Amino acid sequence: MKILLFGATGMIGQRIAAELTSRGHQVTAVSRKGPVKGDVHDAATLAKGHDAVVSAIAPPRDGTEPEPPFLDANRALIDGVRAAGVRRLIVVGGAGSLKVGPGQDLVDTPGFPELYKKEALAQRSALGLYRDVADLDWTYISPAAEIAPGERTGVYRIGGDTLLADAEGRSFISAEDYAVAVADELENGAHLRKRITVAY
Repeated sequence: MKILLFGATGMIGQRIAAELTSRGHQVTAVSRKGPVKGDVHDAATLAKGHDAVVSAIAPPRDGTEPEPPFLDANRALIDGVRAAGVRRLIVVGGAGSLKVGPGQDLVDTPGFPELYKKEALAQRSALGLYRDVADLDWTYISPAAEIAPGERTGVYRIGGDTLLADAEGRSFISAEDYAVAVADELENGAHLRKRITVAY
């Protein structure tokens, strides 16, 4: 497939690019400083001729960019992908909107780290945008509560709207195995117009 990847130089974006390339897909890596310069506001032009688009953009963790610009970026992405005639869209999401109990999201729990709160709230609002999109084959993929560089095992579990944790109660996935999950979803299209989560 020909895949357009936004946020290609980020921690997760780099690994998605590497995983897709290793499988023989043609990846157009877009970033503000990368080989193809641009951002999601250029999606209408950049996405033309591609089979799918992957967005690995994220709001700044320090809160310097509040929620509205991130939502505007996601709206621009949706509109641009539509205008380019591409139906398949994968969005690298956040874990904060995952359910941890009846009516309670992870981001709303008392122990949620303050450092990640603004980012998590912006990602939750973005998920709401995608849930209103009926004319694109989008998939919003939330990682586990913890995601970090690590080992590529090729093994992971898939869930829906509820946080996944292991037998010890830890919710974790390596960025490498998250990239495997993104590539698998792109190739299989098993969860169209849905949010899923992946963890060990």
